[in-house]
Amino acid sequence: MSPLEYILQPAILFFLIGIVAVLVKSDLEIPESFLKVLSMYLLFALGFKGGTELQKMTLSFDVILPLAIATAASFLIPLIVYPIIRRKFNVADSAAVAATYGSVSAVTFMTASSYLDARQIPYGGYMVAALALMESPAILSGLALARLRSGKSGAVGLSWGSVLHECLANKSVLILIGSLLAGMVTPVSGAKALQPFVSDLFPGMLCFFLLDLGLVAARRIADLRAGGLFTVVFGLAFPIISGGLGITTAYLCGFREGDAVLFTILCASASYIAVPAALRAALPAANPSVYVGLALGITFPFNLLIGIPLAYTIIHLIWN
Repeated sequence: MSPLEYILQPAILFFLIGIVAVLVKSDLEIPESFLKVLSMYLLFALGFKGGTELQKMTLSFDVILPLAIATAASFLIPLIVYPIIRRKFNVADSAAVAATYGSVSAVTFMTASSYLDARQIPYGGYMVAALALMESPAILSGLALARLRSGKSGAVGLSWGSVLHECLANKSVLILIGSLLAGMVTPVSGAKALQPFVSDLFPGMLCFFLLDLGLVAARRIADLRAGGLFTVVFGLAFPIISGGLGITTAYLCGFREGDAVLFTILCASASYIAVPAALRAALPAANPSVYVGLALGITFPFNLLIGIPLAYTIIHLIWN
């Protein structure tokens, strides 16, 4: 698949349509109620498909290793981000950005998995579990940085117990893990009956969701003016750095090609759903326009348009 063929994929085109709609000041909007259902559907479908794949596997070192590394990466990436972003922003904003980049973007993962499916590159269903496991450790790591660097507990708005509950009971994490477990225990006949709903509808639904994200991403770019060029450079450069670390780790640990691509994309992505939901109460001093603007206005479009095909190309060359 050439770069042009990738850009001409329906999901990418709809994302670009959303951006264009903002640029021409169109009144195009996706109803909020529909978006909630849509996001739940995408997470359910992703989790259920991963669960049915996990059902075919035995719990082995080859499964446990990627999950353990993914969890560790989510906790450690914020420690790399924080000192970089702290040069420009205060403690709370820096910790929030660190948590954002340590966590993951489920939609970027979905797009990458669809990219692999189109190229018939196999990957393990346990990578969906890796996605779920990488949501929360980064939040805890970011909040720990905020508390340690501020020198007072007041930087964090909730107790650690409440923060942990928010991380684990977050609707995105809950439906992803729940559908993953459901897919693992559902009989083959039951999974086959859901095939049209879970698999056949998925590409079209992803197009709708990316259309909305194109609208939101284009509007978020304006939020980053205060950060200047530093913010833009960070939003573009850090995914390359973290993605490079992901490729190196995947190679040293012997990941399969498809798993390596997805792990790299997880490392390179940034959360704009789970982290903002948790930090709104847990770190009220942080400015959402900074960490959400960076993740959604710069890093998400970069990964979607350039990061996914770039990661695949590099990994394909190294692995083969």
